[in-house]
Amino acid sequence: MPGLLRFAAALLATVAFLATPLALGADITDIGYVDQEALAQIPRFAAANRDLTAYKASLDRQFAQQVRSAHSQSDQARIAQDFQNRFAERQRQTLGPLFARAQVAVASIAASKSLSVVLDKRIIVFGGRDITKDVVDLVTGFADPVPPVNTPPPSRVGWVDQTQIDALPKIKAAEETFAKAQGDQQKIAQDKMRGAKTDADRSKVMADYQAAIAAEQKKDLQPVIDRTRGVVADVARKRNLILVVDRSNIIYGGTDVTADVTAALK
Repeated sequence: MPGLLRFAAALLATVAFLATPLALGADITDIGYVDQEALAQIPRFAAANRDLTAYKASLDRQFAQQVRSAHSQSDQARIAQDFQNRFAERQRQTLGPLFARAQVAVASIAASKSLSVVLDKRIIVFGGRDITKDVVDLVTGFADPVPPVNTPPPSRVGWVDQTQIDALPKIKAAEETFAKAQGDQQKIAQDKMRGAKTDADRSKVMADYQAAIAAEQKKDLQPVIDRTRGVVADVARKRNLILVVDRSNIIYGGTDVTADVTAALK
């Protein structure tokens, strides 16, 4: 997650109060969730992850050997990119079919239970229907899961692709301003640390650095965070949504409001 959204990690997940704050209790039954950690324990997934871990260890050894013979930073960057591409391709080949099978299983179970959206369990505090066991049973069965005939029904849970928000010029400018200020403060702290003679001196340098970074965050990032939060809330109200989350927390269904949010932020 880029700098701005690391600083505001809960930005979108906290917009649950938008329409009917009590509606996420017993009244809404079309929201499901899946424990993805349970899916990772399925033997097929566990074996695939072990394979990837072993492959990465082998790549790391090869990379260490090749990078030592690099003659320039550009050579190092080229070698690093090559190894990243090789790992990404192995990851796609190893996990891609399993992810596809799991996605079809989730869609099938969701359709059979008339769910409009399925979320990651990690963001669920209360409510929702746990379909983890049903999904695991379908994924581990002998027959291939069958995708539902119909698309997900309209949902009052929305989602935003935060990577698209990060790409907006105003957001990038704020992140770049903060990154520069952070670099400047790090240099100041490093210079002071070299002159520090006692633990108390070093502690004061760190405290001053942390205070300066907090002030820069408030100055450079907080206005953009507040603006984004307000836009998401406005879009959610107009679309009659009860909740807006990051795309990474959506497993199935949901209402994509990314275009509405990015248009309002430009």
